[in-house]
Amino acid sequence: MNFNMKEAIEVLERTPQSLEYFLSGLSNSWLQSNEGEGTWNVSEVIEHLIDGEKNNWMPRLEMIMKEGEKKPFPPFDRFSHLNNRHDGSIENKLLEFKAIRSQNITKLQRMIEPDLHLELTGSHPAFGKVHLRELLSTWVVHDLTHIAQISRVMAERYRADVGPWQEYLGILKNDVNRKEERLIYT
Repeated sequence: MNFNMKEAIEVLERTPQSLEYFLSGLSNSWLQSNEGEGTWNVSEVIEHLIDGEKNNWMPRLEMIMKEGEKKPFPPFDRFSHLNNRHDGSIENKLLEFKAIRSQNITKLQRMIEPDLHLELTGSHPAFGKVHLRELLSTWVVHDLTHIAQISRVMAERYRADVGPWQEYLGILKNDVNRKEERLIYT
């Protein structure tokens, strides 16, 4: 196992600042483009991250600490941010994300003693028994997934504009091409 609480917090702390630096001040066309019908734009990804901070990570961590496996987590609606639009600029959304994340990290550090709590278990409505360590690992990888998604969505905007170089830009390759690329290089 590679999970390390200190290292996990390093990523969780940096995500809001990284996104703030990367996205603040960008033209709306960067923030509102997407990868096609049924996909999220950059602004919607940030709204999803805010929703997760409020309704997913810490509430589930607290349930593990209080309830263990006695009571399953309430389901998390990964798409609720699409129905509860956040008005305001990307800068305001990023500030909200940063503030809530900071509060959650402070709470996390106060509540969790890695030597005592990481193997505590809870009950996920779809997966069943899950460990606190797995929840925290997922939180980190979730951040990294959405950072990659934001980059991919933004790159998609220039797909047609890169011309023949598209063949060398892995971020623009579809999953079939990515799979082929892995086969070629292994």
